[in-house]
Order: sequence, then C-alpha cells, then structure tokens
Amino acid sequence: MSQPAPKLSELGRFWTIPNILSMARLVIILPVTWLIVVDGPLWWIMVLLLLAIATDYFDGRVARWSDQVSDWGKVLDPMADKFGGGFVIAALTYIGALPLWFFLVLAIRDFSILAGGEYLRHKTGQIVASIWVGKIAVTGVAITALAALLKADEPVLLVCIWATVILLVYSFVRYFVRFFGYLRDPSSVQDLA
Repeated sequence: MSQPAPKLSELGRFWTIPNILSMARLVIILPVTWLIVVDGPLWWIMVLLLLAIATDYFDGRVARWSDQVSDWGKVLDPMADKFGGGFVIAALTYIGALPLWFFLVLAIRDFSILAGGEYLRHKTGQIVASIWVGKIAVTGVAITALAALLKADEPVLLVCIWATVILLVYSFVRYFVRFFGYLRDPSSVQDLA
C-alpha cells in the first residue's frame, strides 16, 4: 500500500528562482542571528530581516506566476521558515529577550512537523505542502521576534508571545489531523488544507 519515498533526483528541478529565494532566506538568517547575539546594529538586523521576509513573500508567488511550483519548493520553503524562525528565536532567547519556554514550544512544534512530513514522504511517496494556518503562525513568530528586537513594552510583548503560542498550537493540531488523515486517505489532504 505504501509507495517508496521519491529520491532527491525525482523531486524535479532544483535550481529555480523560487527555490533560490528560499535558500537565500536561510543564508540571510545566519548574519541576523549573529548580529542579535553580538548586539549588532539594529538597523542592519532590521534590513536583513525585511529582506528575509521579502524572500518568503515572493518565493511562492514567483513559483505560481512562473509555473515553477516544485516538490523541492514544498520542502525548501517551510524548512527555511522553520530554521529561520528557530535561529532568530534561539538568538533572542540566548540574549534574554524571549523566554526559553517560547523557544521550546516553537522548536518542538517545528521538529514534529518536519519529522511528520518526512515520515509521510517515506510512507506514501508524497510531499505535502504547508497549510495557511502554519503560514499565519510563522507570521506570528516574526511579529514576536520584531517586538522583542524593538524592546516592546512587556504587556505588548506578552500579547505577541501568547497570541503566537496559540497560533503555533492550533497549527500543530491542524497539521496533526492532516497528517493522520493523509495516512488514512491521501486524497483527503486537499480537504484539510
């Protein structure tokens, strides 16, 4: 019943503009993380973060507009989101701008989603794209990171943190339901997106 997982060579074209944008996001996050840890210039951090956000905004749009939607993109885009958000939140946690438990909620959720996606790929041979509520949760992570970077008043930061935690947990539940629905009936995924 289960299909073998597609080999990397079977995932289609790798070097497309949308995939390059997703990979650029991963590269951009490294200096952002370093600048946060060493208390670098806030304007540099903000410029690089805005550039990373722009790559996230445009990669999917360019893929659809240029008919370059690929299985690679379905893997790279959410991976760039998860690693990018994880690195920035880890750096903000390291400097004491965010609580450790917030980072742990994000890390456990993201690792579980990546592991679940990889399990589905091996079990069914399919790569499942991100869902909208997951993208909204990533936006919440970005807003929380910006609030922490800009040293927002504590009540504002707490609202950002808790609203994001609610989005992270809700999106995790939606992914969980989607993954198990997909294991039972692969055609059901479209209904749960």
